[in-house]
Amino acid sequence: MRQSNTALWVDGWYRFALRRVSSNFGSRPLSAQIDLIVLHCISLPPGHYMGCEVQQLFTNQLDWNAHPYFKSIQGLAVSTHFYIRRNGELWQFVSCNDRAWHAGVSNYRGRSNCNDDSIGIELEGQVGDTFEASQYETLSALCPAIMQRYPIAHVAGHEHIAPDRKTDPGKGFEWHGFQNSLSMDSRSLPFRIVMDSPSHRQPVQTVSPALDASSNALSFP
Repeated sequence: MRQSNTALWVDGWYRFALRRVSSNFGSRPLSAQIDLIVLHCISLPPGHYMGCEVQQLFTNQLDWNAHPYFKSIQGLAVSTHFYIRRNGELWQFVSCNDRAWHAGVSNYRGRSNCNDDSIGIELEGQVGDTFEASQYETLSALCPAIMQRYPIAHVAGHEHIAPDRKTDPGKGFEWHGFQNSLSMDSRSLPFRIVMDSPSHRQPVQTVSPALDASSNALSFP
């Protein structure tokens, strides 16, 4: 783990995030190298924004009877490190030194169990929707801070680490604008994103049906 400016980070907690501690986390394996950021999207109920239900889910306080959709996820115990709301507000639920429950069954860069060595960032939204400029602004400030603290070498979406199950953050996420805002090397991004960039315009392979099989961004730990 890299040395950090203590004004920005304390025990894996980011100074500029609102802290709401989740009990849904665990210790990382001793051999874990935190080198991956995973981007997700979530809204509860789906398509409903700027409520408190997402925060309640991550802290095991969601009223399962408050909406019919909640019955379909009743008992779900998940978390994320960071959550960026539509207005750009930043929340943190788990220390980045710890293992949040955001990725579920996953595999990326030749490694399984991406929860072990990744940092999860949830954007308030749903697959198919676009995201707000304020969210990109927050994300573009948060990621460099994470990269200064941890040896991040890769950024991917949930759809890239669990393509048979997940489709978030989806086509509404502006990967190339995000890449440009961070001056990120293309080698840090999923191959499919790089090949679809304006500088690599080639016939695009048909996306596997499995990639579009689910728009639910939630995942079991």
